[in-house]
Amino acid sequence: MKIRITNLLPISAAVTLFATLATAAVADETIKIGHVAPLTGSIAHLGKDNENGARLAVEEINAGGLVIGGQKVTLVLDAQDDAADPRTATQIAQKLVDDKVVAVVGHLNSGTSIPASKVYSDAGIVQISPSATNPAYTLQGFKTTYRVVETDAHQGPVLARYAATTLKLKSVAIVDDATAYGQGLADEFEKTAKSSGMVVLSRDATNDKAVDFRSILTKIKGENPDAIMYGGVDATGGPLAKQAKQLGLRAKILAGDGVCTNKLAELAGVATDNIVCSEAGMALEKMPGGKAFEAKYEKRFGQGILYDAASTYDAVYIVVDAMKRANSTDPSRILAQMPSTDYRGVIGEVTFDSHGDLKHGAISLYEYKAGKKTLLDVVKM
Repeated sequence: MKIRITNLLPISAAVTLFATLATAAVADETIKIGHVAPLTGSIAHLGKDNENGARLAVEEINAGGLVIGGQKVTLVLDAQDDAADPRTATQIAQKLVDDKVVAVVGHLNSGTSIPASKVYSDAGIVQISPSATNPAYTLQGFKTTYRVVETDAHQGPVLARYAATTLKLKSVAIVDDATAYGQGLADEFEKTAKSSGMVVLSRDATNDKAVDFRSILTKIKGENPDAIMYGGVDATGGPLAKQAKQLGLRAKILAGDGVCTNKLAELAGVATDNIVCSEAGMALEKMPGGKAFEAKYEKRFGQGILYDAASTYDAVYIVVDAMKRANSTDPSRILAQMPSTDYRGVIGEVTFDSHGDLKHGAISLYEYKAGKKTLLDVVKM
């Protein structure tokens, strides 16, 4: 007896169907990368600039197609606002842990990065700060903390030596905003200023919400210093410089990367041209991929770069590079690959020392001419 079997698929169709079913059986994996910066408050413009850098990287990686372990992976940027507040930062850090992020790019401020770092360490999640410069951030013994900028242990001394040897300033009054960043940078500057022969006439503290500096500046005017060094950010450093000029102070204003932004001219007015500031990284125009990145950024967001967008962009790619080398999206496996990072990105070659700091960094020095930020010098570490 013969049995006729009908309705069988042709071999080619059957193979196609099998492949389709196999592909469908392995669904695309969606993973989250956290980003934290102040998106509200006086330095929200800096936070948004950093977030834009991270977002551009995520969009590019997704457009190019990311495959890990034979599975297509889609990245989602879990962007959060810590309002530059340390207490809020730890709450946001815990939220990102609960959100199951595989890594975090952030925070922007040293004062938020440091308290948040314990939360990420306890969870075993990589944290790469694009902007936190206080040396203490990576000196806590955590294996999860990394950064892609230089530290104030280098930035403060470079700025002080430039003031003493190149500008030939003999005396300085120091003011800081009492944050981990501002105070830490001022501390490092003060040590080197003294050892370089500068006389530190006074040391004053304000806060990161201050808008009126006339009382401190009036006192400093009586001291008649060659320079005022301010440890803080542009939202407060700009008004300080403007009020110093209004009060007739002759002193040069010295500041770090928090002040040294492309928005400073809006905040300080014509007083901007009396400012010399440092940046804890290579100048954008000197970065290997700086010009190309700047063009992409401006095309995508319709505005120029303000702060550390290039660093946040590279930080996302560094996480993905570790993911590829681990061939896994598991946070512990990503973390295990971080010490052996050797990534060449927009900012240049990125390798880390045993603390998670850059092995090859640089400090850039700037002045402002007619309100335009202008490179003076680059000091490689």
